Amino acid sequence: MKPIISLLASALLALSLVTTSHAANPTTPIRFGDITWESGSLTTEILRLIVEKGYGYPTQTLPGSTVSMEVALARNDIQVIGEEWAGRSPAWIKAEQAGQVFSIGDTVKNADEGWYVPAYVIKDLAPELRSVTDLKQYKAVFKDPESPDKGRFLNSPSGWTSEIVNSQKLKAYGLDQDFVNFRSGSGAALDAEITSAIKRKKPVLFYYWSPTPLMGRYELVRLEEPAFNAQAWNTLTDASHPNPQGTRSLPAKLSIGVSAPFKKDYPQLVEFFDKVDLPIDTLNKTLAQMSETRESPKDAALRFMRDNPALWKAWLPAEVAGKVEAGL
Repeated sequence: MKPIISLLASALLALSLVTTSHAANPTTPIRFGDITWESGSLTTEILRLIVEKGYGYPTQTLPGSTVSMEVALARNDIQVIGEEWAGRSPAWIKAEQAGQVFSIGDTVKNADEGWYVPAYVIKDLAPELRSVTDLKQYKAVFKDPESPDKGRFLNSPSGWTSEIVNSQKLKAYGLDQDFVNFRSGSGAALDAEITSAIKRKKPVLFYYWSPTPLMGRYELVRLEEPAFNAQAWNTLTDASHPNPQGTRSLPAKLSIGVSAPFKKDYPQLVEFFDKVDLPIDTLNKTLAQMSETRESPKDAALRFMRDNPALWKAWLPAEVAGKVEAGL
């Protein structure tokens, strides 16, 4: 019996080494979430470039909506989300409390989100528009072409956490009967509709966030909302809550989301992720150029790395930084 037990113990040990030590196998691709919004896709490509060139690990991306990627991260189906607005969705909070996911670093300081209008709307069409509570009297300014008795609010695409929050905010601010809750089909479609309106100097009311190309290209005004209240915020993230309360969105903290197995298996990459710091003005300008020239996120990442060597070298050991520089 003893030799059988020893053999079984050896087999279990070997299996545990195979299943937990992915970092020992440089041929196993690290799976990143394929983020669809510009800042997230650019950040993802910057991280992938450094991981591949500097640390020698292959990478790949897997698509999904925000919530589905967070669920996949908790299951380790993907291992990294390059731009995680941590603590915003119930899926993330549940997984974080269970120790299945971790937010690493503080990658973009002073990021923000809210409801915006172009500055010319206030100057020329709605001089007293300051806050979300003023929108009821200005619904005719933002007339919906398909429901002309209502205004149009451009929401996030379905599947984004912010889409749920914005839908609940419309109810909380008493605007759900006065504005059409128009959900864009994708981040690109939302951008296209906003940009088209701005270029034609047309009024447009929309949800948006920073860092983004639009923030680097146009003068936008964020409408005032009640000061952040954690209890009210919980009613906004719950799509089924019958009595949502209005509040500014949770103060933004952009991080890199990783799965628990990744955090254990790739300590060098976690250390690198923790040091990533993307200045928001530099990022917005890079995103604006990426959008204007229709540059791919991968090409924009290469340009960003070549233009800002002092920035990203501060995140890395000198030996790793040298490998990255040689690979650009």
